[in-house]
Amino acid sequence: MLIPRRKGAPYTQRRGAVAAALALVVLGSGFGVDRLVGGSGPPSVVWTTGTLRSGASDAASRSTAGASSTAAVTTAPPTTAPPTTAPTTAVPVTDRPPSAMTTMELRERITGDISPKSVVASGDGLVSAQNMMYKHTMTVYESDGTLAATVPDSVELAEFGIEGHPGTSQGAPVETAFTSDGRFAYVSNYSMYGEGFGAEGQDSCTPDSGTDESFLYRVDTETFEIDQVIPVGAVPKYVAITPDDATVLVTNWCTYDLSIVDVPSATEVARIPIGRYPRGIAVSPDSRTAYVAVMGGSEIMAVDLASMSTSMLATVGKAPRHLVISPDGSTLYVTSNTAGTVSAVDTASGAVIASVPTGSQPRSMAISADGTALYVVEYESSQVVKLRADDLAVLTTIPTDYHPIGIAYEPTTATVWVACYGGSIMVFDDLIAA
Repeated sequence: MLIPRRKGAPYTQRRGAVAAALALVVLGSGFGVDRLVGGSGPPSVVWTTGTLRSGASDAASRSTAGASSTAAVTTAPPTTAPPTTAPTTAVPVTDRPPSAMTTMELRERITGDISPKSVVASGDGLVSAQNMMYKHTMTVYESDGTLAATVPDSVELAEFGIEGHPGTSQGAPVETAFTSDGRFAYVSNYSMYGEGFGAEGQDSCTPDSGTDESFLYRVDTETFEIDQVIPVGAVPKYVAITPDDATVLVTNWCTYDLSIVDVPSATEVARIPIGRYPRGIAVSPDSRTAYVAVMGGSEIMAVDLASMSTSMLATVGKAPRHLVISPDGSTLYVTSNTAGTVSAVDTASGAVIASVPTGSQPRSMAISADGTALYVVEYESSQVVKLRADDLAVLTTIPTDYHPIGIAYEPTTATVWVACYGGSIMVFDDLIAA
């Protein structure tokens, strides 16, 4: 069911507020769902984007039109009663402590009709979870955890000029990337289901397997409708957008290549061979170079997006999966699923600067808005690890629900969202001064 929540003037006004960095961290109860908010021990000092508050309190008023949802949001019951008052000392966003100097605290747990493979923040207050073929949906949340929309992956491909698949087809949303203004989201579909499609995609495959090619959806975040469908390769996994919003990049797991999608024309303009099982993508701040993890090996490939040429940047631990890049573009961070490590690579020389063990099967990773902290989910260890970006020192390790697989840093509230395959999203505040 589609539940639009952000149209017209209120939507524009909210974007203006975010652009001015005046959004508040919302903690409390209401919005049509039950929440318990609190923590253990004495009240802690919490840095927020607007005020300095003691503990977790005060609810914000928000329209609840259209918020019929099966989502449930809870946290563990507090062992100490939360404070009921809030100091009024204003703290500008620029005065937040560096993320490498804060600690994480569970704010809430989101459940419901979800089975999230990934979770991605828009940068302006939305967070999208991709629920694969298990639910055939994307669930989109406001930064306070309120369900903004449930977007089904069903499309009439003929309406998009795609022949051979009459009637309704379904996808399997696996990853999302937002444009820089949050206006659109591009979603990769692991497989397609419906008339004219063969057997579903699979993780063990080659370009000769005959696996059906799939599609990239574009979702309008004002209407939460799919407004573009773009053919790409077989079993597309990760999706990224260049910072200039001109190009969408998609790693095709089973065709071993990278789709280059031109945004103005909404068409795939090139396929670039990468290697066995390409997955994570990071793009340089100048939009000129894409870095791609070859999960079937140990390589990080560099793609010149002007010439479409490739070169090997570095060799890291076995099965590199996810990549993030420092704000200045000088350092690439890599999770290696089989090796159980996180590595830092100098993008100028390709030298591996540091590599540390973090747990069993590090999967997705996020970087704080200020670039000082990394957050890694350990799939088999069922934990999230926070690292200092400068030297990869472990700052904290926190248990999670079973099989955490996706993670995102939501910058307007400085929260860390962890998607767990069992059917939950854990949301951690990361504003508490250490």
